[in-house]
Amino acid sequence: MKKIIALVLAAMMLLACCSFASAEAPEGYPAVIEGLDFGGETVYIYDWWSSGEREAEPSEETQLTYDYRDWLEATYNVKLVEVALSDWAGNPTELANMVMNADNSKLCVIAVANDFAGSALSNNLYAPWNIEIGDQFNTAAVEFMTKGGVTYGVGIGANEPRSCIFFNKRVLTEAGIDPESIYDAQADGTWTWEMFEELLKATTRDIDNDGVFDIYGLTGSGDDYCQGLVFANGATFFDADENGKLVPTIGSDAGLEALQYRIDTWNAYAAPTPDGANWDWFKDFWKQGTSAFYAGQTWQGFNDGSEMADMADEWGCVMFPKGPKADDYMAYVCPNIYGVPAVYDEETTTKIQQIFSLYELPTPGVDDEDGWIGYKYNYTDERAVDETYAMMRGNDHACSNKTFLLGSANDTIGGNLMWALDNGTPAEIVEAATPAWLDKCAVFNGDMSQEELDAKNAAEAEAAAAEAAE
Repeated sequence: MKKIIALVLAAMMLLACCSFASAEAPEGYPAVIEGLDFGGETVYIYDWWSSGEREAEPSEETQLTYDYRDWLEATYNVKLVEVALSDWAGNPTELANMVMNADNSKLCVIAVANDFAGSALSNNLYAPWNIEIGDQFNTAAVEFMTKGGVTYGVGIGANEPRSCIFFNKRVLTEAGIDPESIYDAQADGTWTWEMFEELLKATTRDIDNDGVFDIYGLTGSGDDYCQGLVFANGATFFDADENGKLVPTIGSDAGLEALQYRIDTWNAYAAPTPDGANWDWFKDFWKQGTSAFYAGQTWQGFNDGSEMADMADEWGCVMFPKGPKADDYMAYVCPNIYGVPAVYDEETTTKIQQIFSLYELPTPGVDDEDGWIGYKYNYTDERAVDETYAMMRGNDHACSNKTFLLGSANDTIGGNLMWALDNGTPAEIVEAATPAWLDKCAVFNGDMSQEELDAKNAAEAEAAAAEAAE
């Protein structure tokens, strides 16, 4: 079968090379874009994980993907290479250097992690997306990378959800709670903050009556818990105002309510940090079966070496419960961003975007609807995959975390918000942090340069030091 496909493909390549203008796409393939010809040049699709090599013994579906890409190369007289440019943290630097040096010696698309995409957007490192954005690209990523009505980058495929709640089935069962009831509540829309707190209360227990809790309702990352609750209540940390400017939005009623719920439930039901413990102490603590719920991110549920991978107890996973201000379950997503460096003329940029859009189309003839599942069933139950993960991938339950437009979560909302939640009321904490956020937004919006902000901060620091000296 593979030999026949290869022979047919070779014939199509020969026809394409002999008469480009008259080339027609095979059945199921996208229509040929007339006049799109790269003259034999290579277009690099740079990420930070690909090897650029093909599998020696591909599956039938993988071979069909190779066949489709070979057809693209023959039809458009181009070589397509998907390969790592640098590592996860290095790609943003490579992109910035390319633009700073106006280096257009190679035709390419460069991927950066969502965490770094804000810098690319605010510093105009990506060229505007000139062509229609098809269904092969991620809606949340497109929204995230749109500024002033112009889109500068895209994400591939369905959403990559992050915030979620894991649960220990044994701990719940021993507390008299049917773990399946949580899935059932998620399915019928009754998985709410109120229900969640009832379960936290029921599972935070002193089993041996020594006055010390042996089992806690909650553990995990307090930061993930905070961010998950904000989006689960229909709130955001930052968003665009009526003029398209990025502004702080966590001070809304829904945002403040989420912060208060985080304070109340974490202080009442979460396992306390042991003296002298590392920041990630809760990972081993969770594995010991000492908590009912774990606030985290979905990747922790199916990555080798993660805290869920070698759990002795069975576990499940649901979305964050629905807050009082929310209409539905919501989770923030964190897609990788792809864009064309802003170093080419408009015609070349458009050509690169066209071939990349064709490259990322689903492989013709391959039903890959369930391809995202991979080996997830090896780690957890079917309902976590079929219900929770499947639902989180859809656009109806996904929202962008625009905190990342301003930098990392730690740098932007760490010390001035998430790690300061015991220093006052949510309103007081947000009020104290807002001036710094407004300055960051001003730089992102182009209303202030980074140099101007640095000078302003230096002047304020000098004034504060002088006042302290007096």
